[in-house]
Amino acid sequence: MSECIATKLQIEAMQTVMPLKPTDPRHSRRVSVPEKHGPGSSFRRRLHMILCYNKASDDESGWIVAGWIKESLGRALIENPVLAGRLRKGEDDDGDMEIVSNDCGVRMLEAQINITLAQFLHLKHKRVAESELVFWEDVQESTPQYSPLFYIQVTNFNCGGYSIGISCSLFLADPFSMTSFLNKWSKIHCTMLSQADKPNKIPTFYFPNLRKPGTLPAHVPLDSSSTNDHPAATTRTVIFRLPTKISNSDKEIHKTLAAKCIEEAENKTSKRLSSRFTMFLKDSMEDVKVESWLREDVFQKPFSGLISGVDSLSWEDLGIDKICFKEDTKAVYFSCWISSIFGEDFVMIVPSPDDDEGRSGHNIIVTISD
Repeated sequence: MSECIATKLQIEAMQTVMPLKPTDPRHSRRVSVPEKHGPGSSFRRRLHMILCYNKASDDESGWIVAGWIKESLGRALIENPVLAGRLRKGEDDDGDMEIVSNDCGVRMLEAQINITLAQFLHLKHKRVAESELVFWEDVQESTPQYSPLFYIQVTNFNCGGYSIGISCSLFLADPFSMTSFLNKWSKIHCTMLSQADKPNKIPTFYFPNLRKPGTLPAHVPLDSSSTNDHPAATTRTVIFRLPTKISNSDKEIHKTLAAKCIEEAENKTSKRLSSRFTMFLKDSMEDVKVESWLREDVFQKPFSGLISGVDSLSWEDLGIDKICFKEDTKAVYFSCWISSIFGEDFVMIVPSPDDDEGRSGHNIIVTISD
């Protein structure tokens, strides 16, 4: 396909998906952000994932998949209600924020793109197009309680293939915890389809049957200079896993881990972390603290034996491509990236989700601007 073809994305619908059952009691996560960062800038950092699928049968389409997704996602959110929550000021009036599982919902979009999946995969400048397969709106600093923190976009290609795009605040999920959620959600989705009389029958929430005549979708030219830059074009992320738990309060351990992982990330990317960077620390209760660190402070002490078990991982190692929303239908393409604000470098230290054998550790994620 010629790169000069005016390819357009049409946003057809925007809806809200809430947990199928009211969350009671409500859960909350404390978010401590330095005043100079503010929630408006800190919550612009997010994780993006794109999963692309060929249609599994002649009567399947992204519209049908999206209809079933509304039902399966509502079920999955019962166990993860904070994903449907909102940000608000903390009750202690100490300047901290909190994310509350108030069931305000995940924002879901359905879109149409006028190329085939094969044409998309062969685009020479795929990064620009990828940025249109996900959706995000920055948290409004004056009214953060109204801003979703989790977006899903299902995009239909002309061939019947489709993509599922994920955008999520880093305070809600990191690459590991989001992959864990997607695996659980996709299993719920596949189980729901297996119990249906006809998995490809028209679901209740089938947009083509619900669309009002005369509505005008948004047209977004993918080859236009007005499109958003793909964050992966200006940042590089390196992921590390430590197969042991570390203390949530020991800052010296955090510095030791950060130093080792920063050094290896710099070697892998041939880039140097900025002299001042942002540190995200998430504890076992999933409370989040954001701090501003100096690179020279991190490298003051020599490495200890603690860091001998750190493994470097790729996005492929997370198993994202194996996530199936229909039995035995794996993604034919996936892409993941973490956004950066104003070229700021940052490091995340987060606990790992427990594996099937109940084991857990910690993950370190380093994102460096180009």
